[in-house]
Amino acid sequence: MAGILYVVGTPIGNLGDMTPRALETLRAVDFIAAEDTRVTLKLLNKFEIKKPMESYHEHNLRERGEYLISRILSGENCAVVSDAGMPCISDPGEDLVRLAAEAGIEVRVVPLANAAISALCVSGLSTSRFCFEGFLSTNRKNRFVHLESLKNDGHTLIFYEAPHKLLATLQDMLLVWGDRRISVVKELTKIHETVRRTTLSEAVAYYTENPPRGEYVLVIEGKQPEMETPMTLEEAVQLACGLLAEGIKPSDAAKEAAKQSGIKKGDIYKCLLEQDQ
Repeated sequence: MAGILYVVGTPIGNLGDMTPRALETLRAVDFIAAEDTRVTLKLLNKFEIKKPMESYHEHNLRERGEYLISRILSGENCAVVSDAGMPCISDPGEDLVRLAAEAGIEVRVVPLANAAISALCVSGLSTSRFCFEGFLSTNRKNRFVHLESLKNDGHTLIFYEAPHKLLATLQDMLLVWGDRRISVVKELTKIHETVRRTTLSEAVAYYTENPPRGEYVLVIEGKQPEMETPMTLEEAVQLACGLLAEGIKPSDAAKEAAKQSGIKKGDIYKCLLEQDQ
């Protein structure tokens, strides 16, 4: 009988966020698939958990994935963990879950904090509709194609970014999208947690003078609907005159023009009467 693959979330910074269920699961499985065994070992030592680990990251996921799946199919239970947060979100665990699903292996989730959602919650921007975009490509042409595809997207947009790429990414976003509100979030739940609510132009200026340190989540407002230019009284009267030419009574024409322009019916009607004099 095949074993079970557990997708286990770990703290994104503060080990005090570890849940009893996550600890119970890590203690119960036969082995742990870790993105970086050195990072995970620190977590296991903190909670006095001794379990064999298998390295599983983006550079070995193809050959290691099949091996891990074979072990689970033989009856062993496995927990897949990321360096921090939820596995499978911009993380090689995604591929392991796909392989497990294809092999008919049961997959269970033990959820914990996710950096993208946590950053969105403290961003001060709209949370009703959002889109997670992960990391932008290191290739500048591909990066511009990606940004251009999101230019007219109204969702709040969430990206991950490394410190050495942060300034270039902010500059490219400003160039493609124009100035927008952004929350630059780093080191969530850690001692140096920072949420900088600003604009793209101000963020570029700040990080030009202050070299970035730490891992970042960028939360940017989506494209805002353009405000329609209010109709003037003269334009509203012209609209009413057009309706008069179609045989509509002055009172009804003024009423319809008022509805479309937001200008008072009485002001439009008065102008119509003055034109007849």
